[in-house]
Amino acid sequence: MATTVLTALGHDWEGRMVEVVGQLPGVTVGRRCVDLADLLAAASAGLGDVALVSADLRGLDRDALAHLRAAGVAVVGAGPDGQEAPERHLRQLGIERYVHVGTPREDLVDVLTSAAVTGAPFAGGAQETWPGEDPPTAPIAPVTDATPDPQAPPARGRVVAVWGPTGAPGRSTLAVNLASELAALGRPVVLVDLDTYGAAVAQLLSVLDEAPGIAAAARASELGTLDLPALARLAVEVSPRFRVVTGIPTPSRWPELRAAAVEQIIELCRSLAPFVVLDCGFGIEDDEELSYDTTAPRRNATTLTALAEADELLLVGAADPVGLQRMVRAVQAVGQVASPTPRPVVNRLRAGSVGPDPRRRVAESMERFAGLEDITFLPDDQAAVDAAVLAGHTLAEAAPGSPLRAAIAGLAADLLGVAAPSAPAGPRRRLLRRA
Repeated sequence: MATTVLTALGHDWEGRMVEVVGQLPGVTVGRRCVDLADLLAAASAGLGDVALVSADLRGLDRDALAHLRAAGVAVVGAGPDGQEAPERHLRQLGIERYVHVGTPREDLVDVLTSAAVTGAPFAGGAQETWPGEDPPTAPIAPVTDATPDPQAPPARGRVVAVWGPTGAPGRSTLAVNLASELAALGRPVVLVDLDTYGAAVAQLLSVLDEAPGIAAAARASELGTLDLPALARLAVEVSPRFRVVTGIPTPSRWPELRAAAVEQIIELCRSLAPFVVLDCGFGIEDDEELSYDTTAPRRNATTLTALAEADELLLVGAADPVGLQRMVRAVQAVGQVASPTPRPVVNRLRAGSVGPDPRRRVAESMERFAGLEDITFLPDDQAAVDAAVLAGHTLAEAAPGSPLRAAIAGLAADLLGVAAPSAPAGPRRRLLRRA
């Protein structure tokens, strides 16, 4: 069966490339597209198996490549010659196969036909080592007592998504302080604010809203300029071993966060630190696709991508009748999307909202109605949370003796598989970051 190729190339050399490809055995040129919109339309209509694109194709970005991949069309980069700059740009966008007019016929056939069969993989940008704290690109080893094995596979950080239903059950508070406690236990961590409805991490940590964050990283990803050093520059260091990629300052900017860009950002974060904590928005409905005849930005795609990429999922619910009911329904909803098995975390546990012996009551209700066991309970300590939010600090800094802080420290230690410290010491804050 012949491989059908769609071309979207520079006008000054497209004719030569089409002539070469058209003479290859087992390969046919299905359509010569005049621009990116024409290429996307042809791919959506199923007119080709492989798209041959050039670096100067106007509007070509990571999101467009994701649309081609979703349409079942593999992507191969092309150029008029073997120049390095166009090839480097396309590879930074995630295109791993590249040919040019002078590529031998046998190699052209092999690249195009193999791409049609296996699909063109997208480079997530994973690096082989974690960067150190100073400078950001210096390699460091993961925290371990064992001697590193030079033959071991590249290190990849562990991604923990913090998600929960609507109603402000405490997702951001848990995400911020969990990341802080992981850093206090000696593990470098990156906290990424992916909430497209109400990003709050920057304010909780007193990071200036003007600082670039997830929007800048997503923009660089779309343009093919995001790499590990670039992401390290965008990740604000709020304390030793604790970096933060701040969220969008206003909810109206959610279209800037496309799924393909978020996927690359998370993958790069795995190389930036051994732990990545994602603060996710509550929405996971996928109904937005039904409102359009063509592919369009989806507000919940950021959260759905985060859940799909995560290794661990903390499902946060509030310990009151409304919050618990929402949590039960959230367990059912998250089970219908790509995500890890949720680990339940019940926040703001208090007798006043659920009656005497609240831990037992909540555990029995969650097991009965949602089948949840091994629940992590976080006590209600509004005074400590208020003090931390007012100062723009973590609980470890504002209220180190808080029982809520101790419970989150225990959760962090459990994630690491180590014993929880009896009185964990709070990280020292770099005050210069507020200048």
